[in-house]
Amino acid sequence: MKSFTLAAVAAALLATGIAHAEPATYAIDPTHTSVMFEMPHFGTSTVRGRWQAKEGSVQFDKAAKTGKVDLTLDTNAVNSGVPALDKHLQGADFFDTAKFPTAKFAADKFSFNGDKVTEVAGTLTMMGKTHPVTLKATNFNCYQSPMLKREVCGGDFETTIQRSQWGVSWGLNYGFPDAVHLLVQVEAVKQ
Repeated sequence: MKSFTLAAVAAALLATGIAHAEPATYAIDPTHTSVMFEMPHFGTSTVRGRWQAKEGSVQFDKAAKTGKVDLTLDTNAVNSGVPALDKHLQGADFFDTAKFPTAKFAADKFSFNGDKVTEVAGTLTMMGKTHPVTLKATNFNCYQSPMLKREVCGGDFETTIQRSQWGVSWGLNYGFPDAVHLLVQVEAVKQ
């Protein structure tokens, strides 16, 4: 009798859709979402810069292990900690922010290990060019925010891109590398 009752309850839940997980929408938290880039400087030190997220959203279905990301960065807000370098990075030699004020990452393929996201594959559009990029998760978690009283999901991701694919080739003839390491921090709040 007990197994019949459990089966009946499970069937009723499935029939009403309560047991079926739906994709949830999360809004990017711009205070906890940024992209940092790193590039060796003449093999001696590392030049670093950062963009804060301008806006974005994540659709995430934990049960189906699927998701979508739409993240927009304000390229004009690049911050290396050195104002003269920031101005050079904003100019035509690098990101030409007057012409291309944003960069965008869009993804629709999530890979998992158990409940943890391990990779997010999509495209990066920068300076009018779009190329595939896969972000590997070095950390991923969802938690109930005690301050927001809502679920927050996110993590740390990284990849290495060849900047010349997007037309950023300044300094290659001086020996600056084409490869740029990107570190992506993302947190998004369930809506």
